[in-house]
Amino acid sequence: MNPQYGIFAWLVIGGLAGWVGSMIMKTNARMGVLANIAFGMVGAVLGGYITRTFFSDHLGNNGLVASFGVALLGSCIVIGLIKAISGNRSFA
Repeated sequence: MNPQYGIFAWLVIGGLAGWVGSMIMKTNARMGVLANIAFGMVGAVLGGYITRTFFSDHLGNNGLVASFGVALLGSCIVIGLIKAISGNRSFA
C-alpha cells in the first residue's frame, strides 16, 4: 500500500477489505468492525508480501483500487486460514 495515503486511508481500505473478505468467506455475521479492520490490515500485509514475491515490485503503488484488491486477497487468505485452524467455529 502506498505510504503517502496515511494511516486513515490504510484503516479505511483495511476495514473495507476485511468487511468484503468476511462477506466472501461467509463470516460477516460473526465479525465486528474491529475484527474487519484487523483482518483487513493483516490481509494487506500478507497480500502485499505475496504480490511482491510473485509479481516483483510492479504492483507496488498503483493506486487505491490495486491496494484494495491486494488487501482483499490477503484478508480472504487470513480468514480462510483462521477458519481452517479453528474448525469453522466462531473465531471473531
